[in-house]
Amino acid sequence: MSDSEYHERAQAVLATVEAWVDRLLEDDVIDIDTHRTGGLLELVFPSGAKLVLNTQPPLHEIWLAARSGGYHYKYVQGRWLDTRDGGEFFERLVQCASDLAGRPLPPPAR
Repeated sequence: MSDSEYHERAQAVLATVEAWVDRLLEDDVIDIDTHRTGGLLELVFPSGAKLVLNTQPPLHEIWLAARSGGYHYKYVQGRWLDTRDGGEFFERLVQCASDLAGRPLPPPAR
């Protein structure tokens, strides 16, 4: 994948996450604050707990930092997959966010 393809795909992930958080707020599910600076997106939950998403352009990866650990994702055949266990990015994101919310959250529209 070229650098420009990576940037396009990584920015699409961050935009999808932002739209998901907006939908959760609009549907009165949970109020998660977002803070974005370039390739870094913080999700701040009502408890003050955070999830941090960070693009890693030199590696063509997206990183997710959560209480449960740090996860690295590469784009493989149309999906962002964990470099260690092959788990899918959005599945882990929803799992981690649900843990911090204290209840199951619906997945983002993709």
